[in-house]
Formats: sequence, structure tokens, C-alpha cells
Amino acid sequence: MLSALPQFANARVLVVGDLMLDRYWHGATARISPEAPVPVVQVRDDEVRAGGAGNVALNAAVLGCTARLVGLVGEDEAGRLLAERLAARGVDCRLQIVADAPTITKLRVISRHQQLIRLDFEERFAPHHAARVTATTHDALEGVQAMILSDYAKGTLGDPQALIHLARERGVPVIVDPKGQDFGRYRGATVVKPNLAEFEAIVGPCADDDELVERGRRLCADLELEALLITRSERGVTLIQRGQPAWHLPAHAREVFDVTGAGDTVSATLGCSLAAGLSLRDATALANLAASIVVGKLGTATVSVDELRAELNAHAPRPRGLIEAAEARDAIATARRLGERTVVAVGPFAPFDTPRLAYLEAAAARGDRLLALPLADDASAGLLPALRIVDWVVAARDAAELHDLLQTLQPDLIALPAAHAGNIPQTTAEVVVLPGG
Repeated sequence: MLSALPQFANARVLVVGDLMLDRYWHGATARISPEAPVPVVQVRDDEVRAGGAGNVALNAAVLGCTARLVGLVGEDEAGRLLAERLAARGVDCRLQIVADAPTITKLRVISRHQQLIRLDFEERFAPHHAARVTATTHDALEGVQAMILSDYAKGTLGDPQALIHLARERGVPVIVDPKGQDFGRYRGATVVKPNLAEFEAIVGPCADDDELVERGRRLCADLELEALLITRSERGVTLIQRGQPAWHLPAHAREVFDVTGAGDTVSATLGCSLAAGLSLRDATALANLAASIVVGKLGTATVSVDELRAELNAHAPRPRGLIEAAEARDAIATARRLGERTVVAVGPFAPFDTPRLAYLEAAAARGDRLLALPLADDASAGLLPALRIVDWVVAARDAAELHDLLQTLQPDLIALPAAHAGNIPQTTAEVVVLPGG
């Protein structure tokens, strides 16, 4: 099971696809227009974000990868804004400017956290525009470890077969976020990542998981794909790999605020993880975690390494009971990253009676995690791991090691029993004396 993030800083990815400028007008609504039965929005803020393939590249850059981007923009303000926003976040933009088509722009009017209307400004790009993308991709592939094709059916990916061939002849894996009902356009890709509706539009409705997997395997064989990754909203994702059992990975429960751009985050995390050396299975697990974070944000958004690490730690197996000092340091550090406060309760705990239980309960009430620190010869040391209020127990060999542990574990709070509080340790942590013990 994946227990740590890969070294994203060493990964280089290329994103090719339909670029969009996502624009948000935020304002208050207090009355209905006299001209028509619609609300009047007093616009207070104009927010601009990269969408489509731009959002994929931005997600990759925020993770710390070297991100290159190839796509088409118009010779207009929207195109300039998009290029500026992306370059400012570290994306290496290899954008082709076209004079006879506008930058694809989606304008959303938001009031009280609700989208009232979306206005689209776009024209489909012509084949000669797409040919410029293919030519630029040839050079942009130099040195990358994964390529992501972000297809929104706007014409940028006029010849995905040529792009896939360019990448595969260099040994670069290709991840495709598809669009439309002709998946034959993506033949030979490494991974195609449709959502459930897009997948069933190709293979027909699936009555259950078995049928979904059977039809997915057939599609992989027909299109010479290494894998299909089907995103299934609240049901998580399904990974179908050639020669491997299908893997159904549940979604991580979280309030869904906005699914806009969640597919972009999955594509970026999957591509960056593969580029950083993860297996497809581990890359899928990480992408699923990233999706659970981004759906809790408004609009096209990104996921940071710190957010991803915290989410990974939150779902990773955590030690309990009697553990070694090194494990305790890691457990306390993980708790701190998750915003949890750790209390270390110092013994003695023998004989274990009502006052000592009251002492532990008082210590536990001061934080989120409780580590009991007895001496190894304490007769109650073996009982402590069985208590529900105790998360971890570290047994010190003697008083000297106990004092050393209080320095190295770096808890948020050290609790001492009132009956044995004479020798307060030298530590940077807060110390409290509690009744009992």
C-alpha cells in the first residue's frame, strides 16, 4: 500500500489539449430585474483561472512537477491572461496563437456560492490549427516522462494518433482524458480515463461491476490500451489493466462542493505519479485521493503536496498500542500535520487503580492523541495498550531514557501525575500537572 508521496520534483510531464480561460464574476443579488424575471447581480469581483488542459498543467506544477503545456489560444485578452496566469505558476507554456479564432472562455456568474449562469465564448479550431499543435509537441516531448492528452472536443487534438505515436516511439506513457464517442482516436494510449457516462456511451449500460469489467477488458483489447481508469463519482474509480485483476477503489467520503475540474486533477496526479516512478495502481490511489480533496473546493482548483500528504496520512494505517520510540515520533508528527494535538502522560501507572485511570482520562481530554510513557518495569505497562483512551504506549528502560524520550518525541503537551510531579523534565513542550496517579 502507498505510504508516502513520490518525488514529484524529479518528474517532467507534458500536457497537450484544449485550453480554456475560466472566468468567474462574483456578486450580490438583492432584487429581481424589472426587465425580466431574473436576479440582478451586482458584480464585486472578477476572478480568472486556467481551465481545461491549462488546469491539468497547473495541477501538475502545483504538485512540484516540471509541467510543459501545448495548446491553442486566440490573439486576444483572454489568451494573454491565460498565458500570464500559467507562466506565473511555473508552467512552461508552448502555446500557439491563432488569429482567426478566440481563446475558449467560460464565464460563470456566482452569487451566494451558487452558479446562476454560464456563458461560453468559443469556436471549434480548424485542422490546420491542430497541425501546429502536433508539430510543437514533437519538440516539447524532449525529456518528459509522461504525456497527458486533455480532450474537450474543441479541435486542438485534431490528430491524437499522431501525438500518441510521437510519445510511444520515445517510450513516454500517454494518459488520455477522452471526449466523444470515438475512442478509436486514442488507440495505443497507455491509459484512457473516461468517467462512467463516457464509458457507457461507448460500450452500453453496465448492469453491475462484472459487466463493467468485462466490457472494459474488451475495449482495452480492441484499442490496444494498457489500462482503462473509469471514474465513477461517489463510487470511486475502477482500474482495468491488461493481465491484472480489476481494482475497484472507493471514493473517500467528503462533502462535494463543486466537481468542476476534478477530472483535470485526476489526470494531472495520475500523470505526475507515473512520471515520478509509481506503479499504475499506486498512481491511481493517489489520483483518487486528490479528487476527494478538489471536489471540496469551488471552481477549477488545484491540490497541493501538503494537502495530498495530509490526505494520504489520514487514510494510511496508523500504529496503535505498544510501539517503538521511532514509530512514536512518526505518529506524533503525522498527528501534528493533521492538526491533532498529542499528549504524553508520564507514569508511574502501577498499581492501576481508579485515581490512575482518572489521571489518564484527564490527560486524554487535553488533546486528540494520548501516548502513555511508563517505565519498562512498571507492572501496569502491559495493561495500558488495552485502554481505549490510550493511542500509543512507549516503555522506557529507565528514568534517564524516559527523560530523553520527552525531549525527542516533541509532543504538544506533557502530563504529570500530581503525586509524582517533583521532577519536572526540561522540555520545550507545555507541561501540566493533573490530579490522580
